[in-house]
Amino acid sequence: MGMSTMRRKTSFLQKIHWLLAAALVASVAHAQAPSSTLLALSKDDHTVAIVDPATLQVLARIPSGPDPHEIIASSDGKLAYISNYGGADSSLNTISVVDLVARKALPPIDLGALHSTHGLAFQDGKLYFTAETNRVIGRYNPATQRVDWILGTGQDRTHMIAVANSLDQIITSNVSSGTISIIEQIAQPSGGGPPPGGPGGPPRNAFQAPGVVPFTWEVTNVPAGRGVEGFDVSPDGEQIWAANARDATVTIIDVASKKAKETLPIPVKGANRLKFTPDGKRVLISALGARAADTSLVVIDAATHKEVKQLSLGGGAAGILIAPDGSRAYVAVSSADKIAVIDLKTLEVVGEINAGKQPDGLAWAVRK
Repeated sequence: MGMSTMRRKTSFLQKIHWLLAAALVASVAHAQAPSSTLLALSKDDHTVAIVDPATLQVLARIPSGPDPHEIIASSDGKLAYISNYGGADSSLNTISVVDLVARKALPPIDLGALHSTHGLAFQDGKLYFTAETNRVIGRYNPATQRVDWILGTGQDRTHMIAVANSLDQIITSNVSSGTISIIEQIAQPSGGGPPPGGPGGPPRNAFQAPGVVPFTWEVTNVPAGRGVEGFDVSPDGEQIWAANARDATVTIIDVASKKAKETLPIPVKGANRLKFTPDGKRVLISALGARAADTSLVVIDAATHKEVKQLSLGGGAAGILIAPDGSRAYVAVSSADKIAVIDLKTLEVVGEINAGKQPDGLAWAVRK
């Protein structure tokens, strides 16, 4: 065999070796990719960061669309939806979509006449959202790529939304009206006549399935406080805690009676978001109006309503995300361009994430 032939054979074998090595590295990297990731929006950079919650490293940054405020992942963890807000009277009428597997932006959802989307929830394969300009909540079906249901709240700045797993209860906060809306599915009395449009017409509402008793939706607007925005439903479903940004208070609402039962003062400026820990024992409230030395986050005992701890995180804080196992909280410190990581056992800051300028909306994506 000549030297030239040997060199060509060696070169060929080297290429095969390199290709196999590259395939092995890619395979290992894919196998080691975390099944659960943290999603963090940057309002100023117009990006969403995909973060490894174990290492706190940013794995990718993807365009989020204009004025991103809230984010939610699909139940299978493959897609993320981002509200493009722009303010209560914005002309923005889209929800951005991100492919979390391919890590790229997809075409946004065009909502037509619905503007200023903000709060998001994903249940039963469908995306629920608020549209402030229109004073409504809506539901988008990814399978049909259509908005298949809309309901008016009659309230100003319907902002955040939570949807029960059973789909028969929806909660919203209404900032300018200072109310919490409890929206419940109510069965209609028998003998109520044919569906709208006469016999053979459409069902009474988009939720009704064949053979199911007809129902409607009842909206109860419960007075809270001025600038009510962030809220959460206790894990047992019995209470709603709502943070009132302009009053520096929290309103506690009894879900069964649909009445406010207590108002607590809180030591924060511009209360923005509120979250229960998964065990329901503590409540975390962020302070968007905080300065560098002020309290950015307060922790309240849910049973006694007593303050557990105040944390200064270096500036005004917004989004709060709690790990499903209750071990950590992630708090978007918007004015300091960071996300603080808090150990929920010690209530100490144990890390930081650089997710971009003015971070806010946070979500958890679990790949299934």
